[in-house]
Amino acid sequence: MQIFTNYSLKEHNTFGIDVIAKYFVECTDIEDLKNLFLTPVVKNNPILILGGGSNVLFTKNFEGVVIKIGIKGIKTFMEDNQFYFIKSGAGVMWHEFVLYCTERNYGGVENLSLIPGTVGAAPIQNIGAYGSELKDTFYELKALEIESGLIRTFNKEDCKFGYRDSIFKKEVKGKYVILEVVFRLAKNPAFNIQYGAIANELAASNLEPSIINIRETVIKIRKSKLPDPKTIGNAGSFFKNPNINIHKLNQLLKKFPNLVYFKVDTEQVKVSAGWLIENCGWKGYQEKDFGVYEKQALVLVNHGKAEGKEIYDLSEKILISIEEKFGIKLEREVNIIS
Repeated sequence: MQIFTNYSLKEHNTFGIDVIAKYFVECTDIEDLKNLFLTPVVKNNPILILGGGSNVLFTKNFEGVVIKIGIKGIKTFMEDNQFYFIKSGAGVMWHEFVLYCTERNYGGVENLSLIPGTVGAAPIQNIGAYGSELKDTFYELKALEIESGLIRTFNKEDCKFGYRDSIFKKEVKGKYVILEVVFRLAKNPAFNIQYGAIANELAASNLEPSIINIRETVIKIRKSKLPDPKTIGNAGSFFKNPNINIHKLNQLLKKFPNLVYFKVDTEQVKVSAGWLIENCGWKGYQEKDFGVYEKQALVLVNHGKAEGKEIYDLSEKILISIEEKFGIKLEREVNIIS
């Protein structure tokens, strides 16, 4: 385990922002990680835990210690009549985990194919796509409490999952490092193909719903809409879809009858943030090396040498324009490191 100084993070964030960490270290072992937190360099500096860097935007150099979690390993360790239980190290790439499960016909994560990032970061964000969320298959996780050095188990209730949210973004933010995650996947899954274009794509290809077919369809759809971070720097969806009440919805529909929304319950709906951004004229916007992706208004992009502050300032302009036109406050989904 080597601690590097003045280390470029360009290859460790999917935006491809070229910022410098004062210190950088990658941990692939739990005991090494425990010992790392006892070292003076970690005790005396701010720390940032980093997974795949797919949900962060650096706006400047990080004057502290960046700790990349590289704990690997996937194992099917238990099953019952209905489920398989799969344990994954926090440093495993999420899509690698999805491939492991879907190739074995374990059901429940196929709709979450091709989401960037690591397994350890996934519960923090409660990642989701195409009508599925991580919490749907989550069983428990183990995390290291930084202050005490003790390992604690969090079950589903402990995690307080919400829409792109969890206890790790609120009450215990910065206090724990996720080490491993256990998932419960179905032997006889109920397929979720009603969200987005999955059902239409399956029908167009004359394919029956199956774990593999849904996985490949989701991959195809995502590739058609979202830029590959290896080609164009991005962090996927930059903003959350906002919730509004029915009264607010009815007011907006009088002025904007084509507003795209999804029913949440009898009192609230979720509005498409992408629709809001596009209808404020931002889709395809470009200034210097930064902008909004031409195929998906939710995605802010770095076309080469953009600075994180430029992308952040663009996001601020988008937030202001949405509130002025629609009276809706958008929230960023991406974590801003400043």
